[in-house]
Amino acid sequence: MTGRRTLCLMLLTGVAACAGPGSNLPPLPEETRAPYRLGPEDQVRVTVFNDPRLTGEFRVSDAGNIALPLVGNIRAAGRTTSEVERAIEQEMRQKNLFRDPSVAVEVTTYRPIFVLGMVEHGGQFPYQPGMTALTAVAVAGGFNYRAIRDYVGITRIGPDGRPVEYRAPREALVLPGDVVTVFERRF
Repeated sequence: MTGRRTLCLMLLTGVAACAGPGSNLPPLPEETRAPYRLGPEDQVRVTVFNDPRLTGEFRVSDAGNIALPLVGNIRAAGRTTSEVERAIEQEMRQKNLFRDPSVAVEVTTYRPIFVLGMVEHGGQFPYQPGMTALTAVAVAGGFNYRAIRDYVGITRIGPDGRPVEYRAPREALVLPGDVVTVFERRF
């Protein structure tokens, strides 16, 4: 009986050793099509109709705000562009800048993504809507010869503000601010 137990233990250890790096990570949740939420480093264009002096491009600060002339700081991080539009209009009404302001907010530059690990040229790269894990790897020069090519790790900031690492297939959608990790295969 002890020989059989030892053999089973050795087989289980061997199977565990065959699992590649990152294979034990939880799978990336299916992304539901929700409106984009702004975050630090996003660049937005704010258009105030009938007042070009208040129109311009602004960066969401590390604190999550955009600073508008005459209006002041407006919370942007975690909000959609529509929510930021309403917040700016409300602040303009409260400060008596306009009776019925009309504001449009659009993202001009998304916060970057980062690609690490077994790629030719890891680093920080601009995000493009519709980007997948595979296109992120392609932007980083492609997989190097030591890369696991079937899946990647994606570290994403969760709703609680903490980073969570997931295992993701090559066709998984990447979001601005994500960190894509390409794991090294064992020989």
